[in-house]
Amino acid sequence: MAYFPALLNIDDKKVVVVGGGKVATQKVRALLPTKALIHIISPQLTEELLAYVQERRVIWHDKIFEAQDLDGALLIFAATDSEKVNDAVEEATQQWQQLSRADAKGRVDFINPAVIRRGDLLLAVSTSGASPGYTKKLKAELEEQFDDSYAQYIEFLKHCRKQILSNIEDASAKRYALKETLRSEVLEWLIAGDIARCEAFLQSLLNDKKG
Repeated sequence: MAYFPALLNIDDKKVVVVGGGKVATQKVRALLPTKALIHIISPQLTEELLAYVQERRVIWHDKIFEAQDLDGALLIFAATDSEKVNDAVEEATQQWQQLSRADAKGRVDFINPAVIRRGDLLLAVSTSGASPGYTKKLKAELEEQFDDSYAQYIEFLKHCRKQILSNIEDASAKRYALKETLRSEVLEWLIAGDIARCEAFLQSLLNDKKG
């Protein structure tokens, strides 16, 4: 299957996770960085999920699954170890709703890639389900390559872009200045903690408005 990659804004959207075990925990953990309204349907939960409930980060429905549990949900995860329950979730899912079955035995409208977050930098890796092991390996390699310093780097680039777009009117000069902010030295200065040098470099770009 050729999946279409997309980054979804699910803030304030209802997301339902049916299941309370290891797989459901992984799905919820991946959802937590968003502001989605996460509903868990399960009579039992892992300790990690119980902690999220106590912290009021998710809403727990201590019950067996019923079709009405999906009312108003945008994304649905059928994440139980029961094929019968997962079948029931699929049957209750409307066409406009997006379903992911963890057992991959039925309807799978979307899959979760492995994700690396470094501030506003988000890297997603997937083999479309062909090899979860290789996906995991690639994620580990990317986590090593893109360490925590990239969060500060992306934040600085965002700051540069805002300043350049606000202070430089000429289109060609804007393009030149934006391209210059991507020089490898900028990341090196940030890693070294030389913020003053980065800011001085930005000011030089803003002053050289002709590019």
